[in-house]
Amino acid sequence: MKQLCAFTISFLFLKFSLILCCLTEASCFWRIKNSEDNDGDLQRECHFYLGAVDKPIEDNFYNSLLKFRIAASEYEFLLVMFFATDEINKNPYLLPNITLMFSIIGGNCHDLLRGLDQAYTQINGHMNFVNYFCYLDDSCAIGLTGPSWKTSLKLAMHSSMPLVFFGSFNPNLHDHDRLHHVHQVATKDTHLSHGIVSLMFHFRWTWIGLVISDDDKGIQFLSDLREESQRHGICLAFVNMIPENMQIYMTRATIYDKQIMTSLAKVVIIYGEMNSTLEVSFRRWENLGARRIWITTSQWDVITNKKEFTLNLFHGTITFAHRRFEIPKFKKFMQTMNTAKYPVDISHTILEWNYFNCSISKNSSKMDHITFNNTLEWTALHNYDMVMSDEGYNLYNAVYAVAHTYHEHIFQQVESQKKAKPKRFFTVCQQVPSSVCSVACTAGFRKIHQKETADCCFDCVQCPENEVSNETDMEQCVKCPYDKYANIEKTHCLSRAVSFLAYEDPLGIALGCIALSFSAITILVLITFLKYKDTPIVKANNRILSYILLISLVFCFLCSLLFIGHPNQVSCVLQQTTFGVFFTVSVSTVLAKTITVVMAFKLTTPGRRMREMLVTGAPKLVIPICTLIQFVLCGIWLITSPPFIDRDIQSEHGKIVILCNKGSVIAFHVVLGYLGSLALGSFTLAFLARNLPDTFNEAKFLTFSMLVFCSVWITFLPVYHSTRGKVMVVVEVFSILASSAGLLMCIFVPKCYVILVRPDSNFIRKYKDKFRY
Repeated sequence: MKQLCAFTISFLFLKFSLILCCLTEASCFWRIKNSEDNDGDLQRECHFYLGAVDKPIEDNFYNSLLKFRIAASEYEFLLVMFFATDEINKNPYLLPNITLMFSIIGGNCHDLLRGLDQAYTQINGHMNFVNYFCYLDDSCAIGLTGPSWKTSLKLAMHSSMPLVFFGSFNPNLHDHDRLHHVHQVATKDTHLSHGIVSLMFHFRWTWIGLVISDDDKGIQFLSDLREESQRHGICLAFVNMIPENMQIYMTRATIYDKQIMTSLAKVVIIYGEMNSTLEVSFRRWENLGARRIWITTSQWDVITNKKEFTLNLFHGTITFAHRRFEIPKFKKFMQTMNTAKYPVDISHTILEWNYFNCSISKNSSKMDHITFNNTLEWTALHNYDMVMSDEGYNLYNAVYAVAHTYHEHIFQQVESQKKAKPKRFFTVCQQVPSSVCSVACTAGFRKIHQKETADCCFDCVQCPENEVSNETDMEQCVKCPYDKYANIEKTHCLSRAVSFLAYEDPLGIALGCIALSFSAITILVLITFLKYKDTPIVKANNRILSYILLISLVFCFLCSLLFIGHPNQVSCVLQQTTFGVFFTVSVSTVLAKTITVVMAFKLTTPGRRMREMLVTGAPKLVIPICTLIQFVLCGIWLITSPPFIDRDIQSEHGKIVILCNKGSVIAFHVVLGYLGSLALGSFTLAFLARNLPDTFNEAKFLTFSMLVFCSVWITFLPVYHSTRGKVMVVVEVFSILASSAGLLMCIFVPKCYVILVRPDSNFIRKYKDKFRY
């Protein structure tokens, strides 16, 4: 609570100090502001005669000559003339023994200034300014005119004397046929659009507004800027063409205000002549609280010269000016110059009244509280700029150009003035505001342009699968190489890990152990059958076919190991061929056993030929015949489209799954279909012989074994085609082990149970051995 009270007291104290400061010094600042407003009613032009005489200038020459009222904002031109002529007159190498002098052009402006003086007197009290003087003495004088091209054009049309225009370059004064006697100091704005667009591109301001004057110069700038902007991907949010006619402007002012206030563009470019309608526009936007970054030229001092203590509603200003060199000693001249040193009679009186807190009596023209030794350094802190403007710089160069012309004319030689080093003329704040229609697409996203909008308006969507973008505002994402994948943010490509069904994997270990275990069990069953080969149950179920079936089952279990481990070309070929051949042997053996049972019990009256077929083992020929057919099918498969090593990058994220591609899917399904047809034939025959009378009839067991076999491989097909990567390999290995185990369990487990657990049942009770093999 104490801290809160202390903070409140401190805040109120500081606020009171600020208010007190404003109360004590407000009169001075308000006087400056009001005087500027009134000075805006005065003639803003400065036209000078510049001549050379062969005698020294008198001390009181300018006091008796300069009796024109000059606006405070134009006082710089007068100081530049003082500085330049004084510097040239002190230079022993330029116009030696010649004095360069100037005067203000009067003449036609006399009546205008007199009328303005009367209006000024009615507003501000009684003040009498007399003795306007228009000076023209030398027929070789050269006129310096500016900064407005319109006034200069009027002066040039009514005068044939050489004129040097020191305002910004204007094409209307570039007509050499009509205005051959007019010369412009400023250079063309040829590269202005390029410089502005380069600035926009540097700060990534892609959504900008444009305010131009509705004239030929503004239209030409719009054309240049639009062409340059399209080349760099910068869009114009709006274009306000401000008419010079005030009545026309007022009918459209609301539209201009709405565009400025509602637009997303935070950067606005202003280009055109400094006329009344443009200035009115700025004042309106200021009152509306438009916070924008204004990109303008140096002649637009309506923004850059706002230096009151009030909050500036403009967000910032960047001014483009022609590159110029620092004028030596000019800043020191401005800081040390006082009004007593250059007593300009009426002009210095107005300046004193404007800037040095002097008072004027309402009842008389007497000036009170005037000191004639005030410097301009104090004014630089508040309103008067110590840095030379573009027009002042052009005027300075114009004076020297005229001086060199006189020097060449008189002495037939010209010496170039030494140029100073370039000076940095603007700085950028640390935090750059943004001015865009759409926020920039960061890395991992790409741009999708919106329909029926400018190119700078777009949506950001994340890059597709396995594509990245590592820069902002990318049109297209880049696909990662085959051996790499995109990270989650879609900004970088990472190397893929190699994956396959390895023996080190838990699943690989489990499948390998199962295959070896069943192989061992099958071998034990074979050993058991060999040991008890003379028992009735072994002999009754065809010993030779049982041995062949057991041996083929051992290889069926072991062939599943070819699917585990790092694939290579040999293993890929052996996987399918060994699987197809050994399973064909197993299924054809079951078919042979089934045929033997059917032939033994279905033929009630067998003839001699049938008996000979059974005794000689004719059903055993089914095995090589069926196996040979499978060999042919596998050979055609290997010749036409053999299996090969394949790399799958789709099934597992961030991994390359190495597996064996079947090569020909049709051939693979033909092999499986052939096995299925053998199994279906065996199942049909065994099902028909399932109820034949005999203690050791194995038709039932053959039926169940084929039922399990067919069920496994029928289920295998949809599951296999719905999986990818290592899971496909696991499904195939599991199907091999399951079908092989089904044959082993359904056919041989019951026999081993009788042989090992119930040996008392292993003898003939009702029937004698009818067949010996």
